[in-house]
Amino acid sequence: MGLSKSFQLVLFIIFGLLLYRFYSLENSEVQLKSEVVRQSLSQNIKKHSDWAENGKALYDTLSQDHKFQFFQYIHNTDKNYNFTHGSVAPVDKSFKDKLFNTNLEDSQQFANGRLQVRLEAQSIIDPSLKELQAIAEIIILTYLILMIIFAFLINLHKRKVRYAAQYVDSISNLTFQAVEVSRLNGILKPLGLALESCRARLKQSLEQIKLENEKLTKAAYQDPISGFSTRPRFLTFLDSVTQKNKNSFGVLLHIKASELANINQMHGRTAGDDYLAKMADCIRRAAASKNLKSENYRISSGDYAVFLEDTTLKQSQSFVEKLKQQLDDYSQSSQVDSVAHIGIVPYQYGNDPVTILSMADSAVSIAQTFGPNRYHYLEKFEGNEKFGDDQWKSTISNILKSNSVNFYYQPILPCNTDHDLYRELLSRFYNHEGKHLPTATVIAMSERYGLNIDLDKLIVTNAIKLLKDNPRLTGLYAVNISASSAIQDIFIYWLKETLTHNKREASRLIFEINESGMQVNLNASYNFVSEVHKAGAKVAVERFGLGFTSFKFFREVRPDYIKLDNSYSDNIEADNNNKFFVRMIVDIAKRLDILVLATGVEKQDEKLTLEKLLVDGLQGYYIAKPEPVIKSD
Repeated sequence: MGLSKSFQLVLFIIFGLLLYRFYSLENSEVQLKSEVVRQSLSQNIKKHSDWAENGKALYDTLSQDHKFQFFQYIHNTDKNYNFTHGSVAPVDKSFKDKLFNTNLEDSQQFANGRLQVRLEAQSIIDPSLKELQAIAEIIILTYLILMIIFAFLINLHKRKVRYAAQYVDSISNLTFQAVEVSRLNGILKPLGLALESCRARLKQSLEQIKLENEKLTKAAYQDPISGFSTRPRFLTFLDSVTQKNKNSFGVLLHIKASELANINQMHGRTAGDDYLAKMADCIRRAAASKNLKSENYRISSGDYAVFLEDTTLKQSQSFVEKLKQQLDDYSQSSQVDSVAHIGIVPYQYGNDPVTILSMADSAVSIAQTFGPNRYHYLEKFEGNEKFGDDQWKSTISNILKSNSVNFYYQPILPCNTDHDLYRELLSRFYNHEGKHLPTATVIAMSERYGLNIDLDKLIVTNAIKLLKDNPRLTGLYAVNISASSAIQDIFIYWLKETLTHNKREASRLIFEINESGMQVNLNASYNFVSEVHKAGAKVAVERFGLGFTSFKFFREVRPDYIKLDNSYSDNIEADNNNKFFVRMIVDIAKRLDILVLATGVEKQDEKLTLEKLLVDGLQGYYIAKPEPVIKSD
């Protein structure tokens, strides 16, 4: 719009200047003609300078060649000879007189009188005026035609711009209709091409965003390792099948990867992920072999859930048996003690989802007490889930009575230090049939039922016996004990007495305790460390860095070692935050003469980075995998 007005103004000025130029030319021509006529008049008057007759006769004589607007002759002596015609200054001066200001006056002194005249200018002005008028008409007509054309073009241009603006505005609706490039031709052709290019790129970008969004949604709701749906969708589905207004029923299988922690520790995180993926394959193959429609979910790091809709417990037995067979085959091929345990419960509309989950968890707990790859059914919702608690309590009691514990060991590689580090003893438990039980579950259940002190006594006693009976085992060895035991006075007293009576073995023992448990009671933790030191043994704080770590913890508890949680080793070469944390812990620990050990080292890059950060030791599958302790004959 601003450009349009500017163009009109410029065009008006140009045509105005052009018209003024023609006027100037015509005015110059009028002035030139006026001068010629005036000179002719002056010469003609001079011819009659000796005029002796009256003024009227002189007027008649001169009028033959000239047309006067004003004529006045004044005789010197006889006023009867005077003659006057016309007027010197007309009252109403015409436009053309104003337009062309001519000088057609003359006055001369005769021998007998004086003459003053003014010629009429029409004969001179009219031709120029007509010519100027014709030129002005042409100029004005041309200007009007150009303005009409310009207005038409501007209107056409506005329509194109309006179309472009409407198209840009419609992009927000994501319609992505093709641009009518023909409507944006001429000077607007680049705009049309740009809009079409923008439309194509924006459409492509939005399609890419849509794909990325689908990937993010898939990542949020589909587990990348197993390919199953994740816990949020599991909970949604569980709610939907238990709603009172739905006539639904079926069977829920809770499948626990009981050995995930051990596999991660013994073979590394990559092996743990492969283990979970193959477990998922076992579930798929079992369902495919029975032509069952199953809804599969990974509901935690090592737990799967499978819904068999419109299926009774009896009908599910063939699937469960097939799944156990798949797990047994995988266990044999991979030489893993156990793959998973299965808890099976029925559900129907109107059931409480929390109760169903509690029942399924109890069913798995019971299955774990039976040995590797076992399953258990819980059919009723009448409090029989407590049977799982009793089963575990009985199982742990049998472990304590039969002394059913064995050890693997995993060394820690010293680096950047001359300190002699140690090997970690990893406990393994068995039921009364000699079947391997999941270590993490045994320890967790022992704490639930208040048997953790007895279990830790069993571990310590067997570790001392192992060192005493096997002189080939040299160096330092560490055993894991529960933090809840370590802060109990009764356990501390027993441990001090036991270590005092076995001073040689005590000097070779290191007790590993979880940091989060020690943070609960710093005074009790300090007391434990102090009494262990008095007995000649040492203390290591494991999984360090997951809890609230403070300088006060270092200063007051003063362990001999801290073992960083394995999450700090994972891809530390590319994680600046973890590097900063490890560097800070190493700096603080060295000032207090505490050794820092990194765990979960599974790659060379991790090892090299941690060595540069000056940790004192490295433990993980890349350094050495756990192996069974070879006892002396």
